[in-house]
Amino acid sequence: MNVQPNMAMIKIFEHAAWANQQIFDVFQKSKGSEEKLLRLFGHVLAAEQVWLARINGEDALVFSIWPEYSLEECEQVMNQNIRGYQTLFETLKEADFSKIVTYPNSKGIVFHTSINDILNQVSLHGSYHRGQIAMLQRQAGEEPVSTDYIVYVRQLE
Repeated sequence: MNVQPNMAMIKIFEHAAWANQQIFDVFQKSKGSEEKLLRLFGHVLAAEQVWLARINGEDALVFSIWPEYSLEECEQVMNQNIRGYQTLFETLKEADFSKIVTYPNSKGIVFHTSINDILNQVSLHGSYHRGQIAMLQRQAGEEPVSTDYIVYVRQLE
């Protein structure tokens, strides 16, 4: 395959931003989405924020991992995350993806993880919880929006 790892990772994060926007749009149309769904979505956004802070060497412990965001706050954090990850990808060089980030988790345990592995975690974690949101919507009798990567790619064509 000819794709450079950082270009592939950028596309994965563009998908994540698109998928988050799809979820947000559904919540916005429903005007008062179920609290549990909004809490899951807020968690996805907060986790993106926490990991970005860790990569940037900032104190991530100032962020709640399970915040009680309103829909408006979700939109603000979602847009901040998009800008933050865009800036990160603009500054990272290929060799930076293997750099190790040292950070404490929310329990104070210190870990050492490569930027590449952190970025994979962020992407997979978001997909996992967006899937939970879709499942809960379906259980409530709603038709969930598809946030599959292939749907995103097809929209690019």
